[in-house]
Order: sequence, then C-alpha cells, then structure tokens
Amino acid sequence: MSEPARHSGLGAHRQPGRAERPADGRHPVRRAGLRLAAACAAALTFFTAAPADALPSGGNIRPTADSTASAESPVVMTIESLAPQVAAPNGTVTITGHVTNAGKSALKGAHTAVRKPSNGRPLDRRSDLATVAGRTTPGGADGTELDSPQYALPELDPGQTLPYTLSVAVNELGMSTPGVYELAVDTWGSTADNPHDRALGIARSFLPFNPGGAEAQPTKVTTLWPLVHAPVLAAQTVADNDQSVPVLRDDSLATEFAPGGRLYELVDTGSKLTGLTWVIDPDLLDAAFAMTKPYRVQNPHTESTGKPARDDNTVLNNGSAAAAAWLDKLRTAAAKPGNQVVTLPYADPDLASIAHNGADLPAMTGTLSRAATAGRLTVEGRLSVDTRSDVAWPYQGYVDQQITGLAQQAGSGLVLVDGASMPEPDSLNYTPSAVRPIGNGQSAAVADETVSALFRGDLSTPKDQTAAAQRFLAETFAITHEQPQNQRGLLVMPPREMSVDTAKVLANALQTATDKWISPVKLDTLAQIPPDQKAGTAVPAATDYPTRARASELTSSDLSGTDDIQYRLDTLMRVLTLPQRVRGPFSAAMVRSLSTEWRAQASAGSDYRTGVGRYLTELINAVQVPQKTVVTLAGDTGLLQVSVRNDLTQTVTNLKLVLTSAQPNRLNVRREEELVLPASQSATLRFQAEAHNNGPVSMTAQLWTTGPNSRPYGDPQPFTVEVTSVTNGVLYVFAGAGLLLLLAALRFVRQRKRRGGQSHEDGDQPVGDAPADGGAAVREPAEGGEQEAAGDAGATGDDASGGTGGNGSAGDDAGDGPARTPRGSSPDGRDRTASDEKVGP
Repeated sequence: MSEPARHSGLGAHRQPGRAERPADGRHPVRRAGLRLAAACAAALTFFTAAPADALPSGGNIRPTADSTASAESPVVMTIESLAPQVAAPNGTVTITGHVTNAGKSALKGAHTAVRKPSNGRPLDRRSDLATVAGRTTPGGADGTELDSPQYALPELDPGQTLPYTLSVAVNELGMSTPGVYELAVDTWGSTADNPHDRALGIARSFLPFNPGGAEAQPTKVTTLWPLVHAPVLAAQTVADNDQSVPVLRDDSLATEFAPGGRLYELVDTGSKLTGLTWVIDPDLLDAAFAMTKPYRVQNPHTESTGKPARDDNTVLNNGSAAAAAWLDKLRTAAAKPGNQVVTLPYADPDLASIAHNGADLPAMTGTLSRAATAGRLTVEGRLSVDTRSDVAWPYQGYVDQQITGLAQQAGSGLVLVDGASMPEPDSLNYTPSAVRPIGNGQSAAVADETVSALFRGDLSTPKDQTAAAQRFLAETFAITHEQPQNQRGLLVMPPREMSVDTAKVLANALQTATDKWISPVKLDTLAQIPPDQKAGTAVPAATDYPTRARASELTSSDLSGTDDIQYRLDTLMRVLTLPQRVRGPFSAAMVRSLSTEWRAQASAGSDYRTGVGRYLTELINAVQVPQKTVVTLAGDTGLLQVSVRNDLTQTVTNLKLVLTSAQPNRLNVRREEELVLPASQSATLRFQAEAHNNGPVSMTAQLWTTGPNSRPYGDPQPFTVEVTSVTNGVLYVFAGAGLLLLLAALRFVRQRKRRGGQSHEDGDQPVGDAPADGGAAVREPAEGGEQEAAGDAGATGDDASGGTGGNGSAGDDAGDGPARTPRGSSPDGRDRTASDEKVGP
C-alpha cells in the first residue's frame, strides 16, 4: 500500500492483506467476531455524526427519484464529491457521499468500499460512458471491491442514512493508461430478512486519469452563457414633472440583481471564465437601466386590467443601486478579451411558436426583423461592446424546416440547435465539429446532446452536481481523444433560465478541463472551424418536432391577438401629433408579449398580453364620440350635432367623423367633417340632414383616419334620429291656402255672371289678390356642416339635437362655415387617461 487509508469514523477499518473481491462481486468469508466488534464500535460514532435529517422519525424516508432500491439491493448510495476531479499518478482520491437503507429490513454486517475498475482498462468510447451510466444494479462489470479502504457500517434500520468518506490511492485503482475510468462505491452485506451476503447497493461516477504528455489537440469548446428573464416592463408609464417614470409588472429583478440573486451570480461566475459567449436579451438591459432611476411597480393582480398607471395602483421605488452595479459588472465581463456578446432579438420572441402558429400573420416577420435590429442597438448602447445579432436560438434548440425558414426570413444566418433535433449519422464513430451548413446560406451550430443535457436541470444537490461535473469531464476527455490529431469544435448549450447552481457546476467543470484537453473559444471562432463533411445536415420536418415542446407554444389565438395589437397601434399612430410617446413603448410591449420566457410562465404571459391589449384600447377610446340615445329632428331639414372628445394628453389630428344612415331614403346626411382636437378637449360637429318620412331612423357615428388607406378609428357609436311630423303640418297649410284661392275664384265668377259682365262702379277689385297668411315660404337652412365649441352640455351624450320650427335649424346659430372653439376638460367627472402614453426611459 502506498499510504494508509484515511477515514472519518471509528467504524472504518482496513482489512489485512490486499485480497480483492472476485469479478462476480462475491464477498470472501470474514471473521464474524471482527466485523461485529467493528460495527458495534462504529454505531455510536455514526449515529452521532449523522445529521438530524438523516434519521427521520418513524424510520421512513422517500428514496431519490433515481433510486434503484429493490428487495435484492435495498441500499441507495450517492457520490457527492470527488477530490480531485481528475486523477494524477501517485495521488489520492477522496470520495464522500451517503448510504441510505431504502429497504424494509435492517442491514446486517454491512460495509462500504471502493471498487477497482474492471480489468484496469479505461473507457475509450463515449458509448462506453453511456453504458456505465445506464446500469442500475451492482454487477461484475463494475469492477472488484478493494479490501481497503472500507467502512464497517452499524446495523441500519429502514429509512436511516449515514454519511461516508473514503480515500483511495490512485495506484490501487490500477490506472496506468490515460483515459476515463469508472469509479464505483458499493455497500456489501446482508439484511435481516435475507442473510445472504451480497452487494446491497452501488453508486457510480467517472474519473479521468490524465498523467500528461499526451499529444492530443484540445477540443475548442464554446459555451453559451444566457442572461434572460421574463419581461417586467409594462406598456404604461407615469408622468412626473415632465419625466416618464417606468412601470414594472413586478419587482423580481431587484432580488435577482442583488448579491446572491440569480442574475448577479450568473454575471459574477461568468466573469471568471475566458472564451465565454454571452447570450443576452436586450429587454433585460432596458429593465435594468430603468431600475437605476425611480420606477413604479404595479400592485399585485392588476397587470391584466390594462388600466393607466396611477399613484393608487402602483408603488414607487426610488431606484436600485443593485441594478446599476449589475450593469457595471456585466459591462466589464462582456468586454473581457476573448469573450463575445450575442444579442437575441429584443425580448427574445418565441421563434418556434411564430413559425408553427403565426407564420401567416402579416406583421410577424417584420416584427422579428425589427426586434433583431432593436436588440443589437440596445445591447451595444447599454454595454458599449460590439455584438452579433444574426443568431437564432429557438426554444431549447429544437428546430424544423419551418423554424429555420422563418429564421432566415428574419435575417438569422446561424441557428443554435440541440443535438437531439439534428442527430449525427449512426455510421459516425466520433464527434464532429458543431458548425455545419444546412442550406439556403444558413449554418447550424449543433450543441452536443449528451453534454448539454447534463446542465438542463437545476443541479441543486451535491449528488447531481458531482454527477454532472464528472460526466462533463469524461465526455470532453473522450471527445478530444477520439481523434487526438483532429481538432474539433464543441458547443455547450445550457438552458435559457440557467440556475446559479448549474452555472457554478458548469464553470467549475470548464475550469478543470481547460488547458488539459479543452480550449474555451467564442462562437465566432467555433464558426470558423471547417465543417465536417460527415456531420448531419438534415433539418427535420415539422412533423418531427417534439410533442412536449409544441405543447407549451403560444397558440394561434395568442399570436393573432398580438397581430391585432400591431394593427390597432398603427391606427393610433396615424392620429397622434406626438406618436413617439406611444410607438416605442407599445412596440416593445408587443414583442415582449411574444417572449420565449413565457413558456415557463404561461399564466403570467397571458396576463401580460391581456394587459397590453386593454391598455391600448384605453388609449384609443380616449378619443371617441360620446354615447348617444335618441336625437329629434323636427322638420324635413335641419342640423344634427355630434360631439367628439379627446382625453389624451396630446393633440390628435388626421381624423374625420362620418355619419351613416341605415335608411338613406328616409334620412340622408350630407358631407363628413374633419377635425383637430387639442389635448383634453372636445368639439361639436354639425351635419346637414334631410328627412323624407316621419319616425325613427338608425344612425351610426364613426371616426375614420384621413389620408391614404383610411381606416375606422375606434368603435362605431349607434344612435337613433326621431323625425317629427312638422312636414305634414306644412302640407296642410298649403292645402288650406289652395282651397281659399279656389273659393275666391268661384265667387269672382259668380259675381261676373250676376252682373252680366258689367264693371263695378268702384272699378275692378278682385277678391283674393292679397296673399294668404298661411302661405308664407319655409326658409332653407345654410348649406354644409358646421363645427362649433361645445359647452358643458355639449360634451354629454345628449348634445345632439334636430332642427326646430319652420327654420329647420337645430342649433342656436347655424352659420355657413365651421367655427371650432376647443373647451377645457369637462366637469362631468370622467376619469381621463393622463400622461401615460409612454413606456420606458
């Protein structure tokens, strides 16, 4: 033996000699007295040393998800640390972990020990690593148990757990050839219900042996380091002394930017690495910048209401020093030599969802292109670094032909792909370089499926952390030595929402392997490696897209709703005199509603989209025709008065009001009226109307935009015009006058006949020459529509009236030309939309 075995319990002892367990795993005969004495001596020490949660009440535990406990092998073992992670000649490896009795009866005469790798040979191929990782029960292929070091365990009742520590000399493991070796620790003994001495449980790991001197070209490894977060910036802002105060839907980023928070730790951990490729959502940087100054946070459960932000539904925060410090720290890390920044499209829109469920929507491709441009400008401005923005990263790296086609339309020449989506040909017995052409001028950077999968979960336990780190070291060592003189490139793709624990494990593994068998490089360097002609380049069809990934996509309804927001936003932009106050915030909010990060927060994403749509409706409806019921038109002609109100905080223009009659043969309205309305004011428009019949007629008042491609603005406002019977009275007057004239003529004729044609002595004096009082003509009102200032009454829903009397005029003064006199805000108590059209800094 090179050195005594170290141990941390009185029950650990070294068996005499160097006898090894046979390959079939059977334990040689032991002296029962020695083992019993050792177990008794160790019992007090182990139970005292075990943590409180290692001795659950009632003697019951729930085995871990990967537990392989059975009646034959009831022990669950873990390996929770290996030190060092790479073995060296004449060194010592220390292993720690836990032994848990997950069976139904007590362990008898048991001990833990290290197994020597089978036949002392390394695992040369990656398929050998997969075979070892796939084993579930102890067997001879796991090697032979060493006599030393060993832990003699006390009697363990069901559910009890004990820690162990074993230190073994590298020379005793039989490692002589460079390579990756299986390192196994087992528990051997019997149980109260089965006295047969057997392997009760086993834990496996991998241990690279790297004595140095090997002439292998290190593999170039590109690691993506994502910085993303679900959108928090709302579409609303609050005006404060001519400043727009941003509004956040929650304050989760304040915690994440602070020391110990996820985003803080990701930047801190990544800043210690070289050759890193930062993958950044620009919207996150905008949120961080907004938080460096005073900002407001929406009250819980108010996000989906779409109401304007006010003091009573938001909470003021005077700014986050942590956000400013985080931005500074990120700027330094991103500018580190050898690193690179890849910019995602603004707010990281879900490319796969759009390709599958929204590719036929006219606004989507343009939205993606604009998001890419906005993303690049944002990151370059916030971090003061050059970036690459022609990279597409679909959800979890899964692709199909629809996704790559949409990415190409949006200007992405490089697609980040998970190896599970584009597997290598079965005939390939080595790992090719990651980047390869996929047609139409595009390339795919294919992440190694096995390596990337190691970091997909939340590595929150020491067992999982050690397993991932050692498997990463084993896989990369094997890749480098598959073809030692053929230097290749490897892409490591952790999940977008990488946890702190996962990031630290990945960083530690990278640092351990760097300058031994890997060389970290940025994405651009990886893309310059000549592609392997044997690598897989076939992009799968849409029918091959993973069902589990499709299940979490944004639906067609979600995407069409966002497309409708874009259409209505374009309509609003046509009438605003300060469109920049709305265009930027709402364009950003619309893209945020498509974010890939909503996959993990479906309910929050739905609330966000609903809130954006409702808030846009609030702004559009701030310019409207007030509700009307019934309007009376007293006569066959007259003027109809209709008010329009602007409750925005800026002037609106390029609008016209059109009245449409449901029965133009009964009531016809001439012309249409254009208008310009200052902020927080209203105006009344007058329209010439001509009636042909009595009774009610349905009318619709609709605002339209002016100019080319005019479109409706807001919702139509229906009302009823009641035409009175004034026209029949006029007809009666004319009929009466005609009758009087007829009677006068008859009297004149009779007088002439009676006198025999002689003249009256006073001369001819015809009867009825004087005009009848009832024959006065009806005066026509002035032609054309008219707009005049509305008083307080004119701003209400009852401000429209018909013509009255014989004049046919509805207003007090019906002039020929428009007379527009804006009024101040009305005292009707209406809750106005004020100072909240802009979002963002």
